[in-house]
Amino acid sequence: MIDLSALTGRGGAESRSINRTQSPIRAFGVPWSTIMLGSLTPWLPVIAPAPIMPPLGYMLLLCWRLGRSNLLPLWAGFPLGLFDDLYSGQPFGSGILLFSLTLIAIDLIEIRFPWRSFWVDWLTAVLLLMVYLAATTLFARVPLTELQAQLVGSQLLFCAVLFPIIAWLVAALDRVRLKRVRRID
Repeated sequence: MIDLSALTGRGGAESRSINRTQSPIRAFGVPWSTIMLGSLTPWLPVIAPAPIMPPLGYMLLLCWRLGRSNLLPLWAGFPLGLFDDLYSGQPFGSGILLFSLTLIAIDLIEIRFPWRSFWVDWLTAVLLLMVYLAATTLFARVPLTELQAQLVGSQLLFCAVLFPIIAWLVAALDRVRLKRVRRID
């Protein structure tokens, strides 16, 4: 008996991959658009007495770069940081500098430690978030008082707890990004 499942499209994994391709817009656009949407979170109508919103654009940049290192080139820090500067309320140029330096730092860490695990990535992300929050506080010329240090510390703690959730979300978006679509000829 002849197996016609490959011809009819009702068979196994081989038949599902015939005549299917990845969408280049989705393959390259999902990381960029999610980071840009994360940078728009300061515009959400959240009223808080203290700056508790984590820098979601920066955290998404960290997760995409740590999860898929070949997806964002080193020069991506400039346009993504520029977009973050326009919508975050930080002084112009701080996002460009910090996003670019972050991509360079992660690239250097990957060269030095190619055997990383989730725990090493989490520690790397927390350290980079600590530097980012301290630098953005200094760039904004906020007077460094004990109350301000407590606020930045609580924001860092919130970011450290939120990082695995965002990493899981980025992994789910990566599966959507790599999903094949049926090509119509």
